[in-house]
Amino acid sequence: MNQLLRQAQKMQEEMLAAQQELASKTFIGSAGGGLVRATVSGAHELQSVEISPEVVDPDDVEILEDLVVAAVRQAMEAAAGAATEQLGGLSGGLDLGGLLG
Repeated sequence: MNQLLRQAQKMQEEMLAAQQELASKTFIGSAGGGLVRATVSGAHELQSVEISPEVVDPDDVEILEDLVVAAVRQAMEAAAGAATEQLGGLSGGLDLGGLLG
């Protein structure tokens, strides 16, 4: 039982360190061939949106809105993918001694 508790504590420490490292990273998504770019943190916080002046058309705001949403979505997906990759393997080494079946 003590070994299981030590393994769980070590896994928790590794998870916290990995989450902190991930939160410090940034991920960029783009749309419209790079005319709209969004940057998010590894903690899924929107940090910035860059819009090229050539995509701004006052008569067609819907396209710009769609491009912003697409860029933010792409950046969020990149951050989520990195989180899955970085955090997903941390529980693999935990020996639960048959507790789950």
